[in-house]
Amino acid sequence: MDLSCTYMGLPLRNPLVASASPLSYTLEGIRRLADAGVGAIVMYSLFEEELRAQALRDSELVEQPAESFPEALDYFPAVVGEDPGPRRYLNLIERAAASVDVPVIASLNGASPDGWSGYAHAMQEAGAAALELNAYYLPDAHTSAREVEQRQLEVLERVKGAVSLPVAVKLSPHFSSTGEIARQLDEAGADALVLFNRFLQPDIDQEALSVVPSVTLSSPAEARLPRTWIALLRGRVNAALAASTGVEDADVVMSASALIRHGPEHAGALLDGLSAWMSSKGFAALAELRGILSVPVGSEEHYERMGYVNALRAANAGV
Repeated sequence: MDLSCTYMGLPLRNPLVASASPLSYTLEGIRRLADAGVGAIVMYSLFEEELRAQALRDSELVEQPAESFPEALDYFPAVVGEDPGPRRYLNLIERAAASVDVPVIASLNGASPDGWSGYAHAMQEAGAAALELNAYYLPDAHTSAREVEQRQLEVLERVKGAVSLPVAVKLSPHFSSTGEIARQLDEAGADALVLFNRFLQPDIDQEALSVVPSVTLSSPAEARLPRTWIALLRGRVNAALAASTGVEDADVVMSASALIRHGPEHAGALLDGLSAWMSSKGFAALAELRGILSVPVGSEEHYERMGYVNALRAANAGV
């Protein structure tokens, strides 16, 4: 069974991509994912805010003893004037790229224009095969929808101007018009669109009257939204399309939750399942099935409305 494919021009041995998660925090974790058989690995996201906070803590650590004991600075030679966060991340990219035989894709969530472009360039220099822009952004009540879209486009344009690597944009599902922003990003040079970024909404502890961070793994039901939009975007954008699940229309399928739940070795079970399904349907290669469930160009509105009506009819008939 031929599972080989390309993603953003990168040749992959199969379409299963390990998406950004704690599994890629260490070189050992990255090696386990590669040994398990995934086609590519997206490293955990580098957040600019975390780097700023770390730099501030390091600065305070250096300055406090220096007031009374100047010689104390000798104990912090690697901290003064440097930012250890990017250094660790870039070093991990370099070691990972030299240790595994699959593309290593860096993930970045910037907070400033210079942060996006500067860190992106550094990731390229460290040996990343491609970049994924983790566009996790929560606007305030005074920010218009158009401003949010423009911010995404400006970030992409800045990064594309700083690197020569393929660049993917991981989108939120909450745009006013997902199709339009996808088309704009495609025209601005996005090499891939990853659908979608999951917002990690906090919960409320009613007894303690406090906000509790909540990180839950995704469920199969959540795959419907990306599959729908991939079916709608297929053939309408040049960018590659990546989904958390949904082989029928996507160029690659990204997985984090399943690999976290069952371990990196579960990649083998997923790939075996894909091969068995393809064999049962008479497909010998991914190219034969990719896009067969996409929405025909020009019939989007009719297709979606009829799907909505038919779904309601089926639901009403079962009551």
